[in-house]
This record gives sequence, C-alpha cells and structure tokens, in this order.
Amino acid sequence: MRVLFWYCEKFDWTPAMKTLEEAPDAQSSRNENSVVAFIHVEPDDLDESSSAETKLVKNAKWLARKWEITTVILHSFTHLGEKKAEPAEAKALMDRAQERLEKAGYSAFQTPYGYFLDLEIKAPGHPLARIYKEF
Repeated sequence: MRVLFWYCEKFDWTPAMKTLEEAPDAQSSRNENSVVAFIHVEPDDLDESSSAETKLVKNAKWLARKWEITTVILHSFTHLGEKKAEPAEAKALMDRAQERLEKAGYSAFQTPYGYFLDLEIKAPGHPLARIYKEF
C-alpha cells in the first residue's frame, strides 16, 4: 500500500467522470479540517498476513491527533504505483478501514469510489501537511 496523507483546511469534491459502471450515484461534498488519505491498494495488501490496513488506520489516527482533529477522509488514488488491487477488494479494504476509524471515535468518510473527481484543496505549508508512506 502506498498512501499520501494530507492535512487539508479544505477538501471539497464534485463527481466529474464515472470510471466503474457499477458505482452508485455520487454527490458533491464540502469538508474542512480533515486528514485526507490518498490510498493506492496493491494486491499484496489483501493477503491475510498483510498489516497494510492496520498501518493505514494507525497512521491516519496519528496524523489526526497531531492536528487535533477527528475527521479522516479516505480517497482511492490508484496512481501511486504500478500494481493495483482489484476494485472490489480495494473498496472492501477501505470500508474496513473506515469502520475501524469510526469505532475509534473518528468521523471517517470516503470519497465516491469509482469516479474521477473535481477537487478543491487548501493545505498549509507545514511539514505535517503532506506525508507519504509505503506499507
């Protein structure tokens, strides 16, 4: 798994182009003060022995604590590597991560899966505003 974490003062999206035929209809959303995880799920991340999902959740919680916020947005971003997990399996992993974050007291959301989105991002120039991780 490869993840680019952003702290965003503003992270808004509008669905622009559907990329998965089976994706449900999607709505725009406006968000403030959130950790946004741009997530690239790889096939090896789906193995039972993989700790990628746990590391994703732990790193998102760590960064949210650093910024003293509780909102985490999970965004599928399959542009960080060459190997890609199958869409249904990647979505299931993100669903599990969202559920784990919610059980830990975070407000967790996902951007519409199976869409290219128009994004509006405002992020401060700070060392903890952008962090890249490989698990």
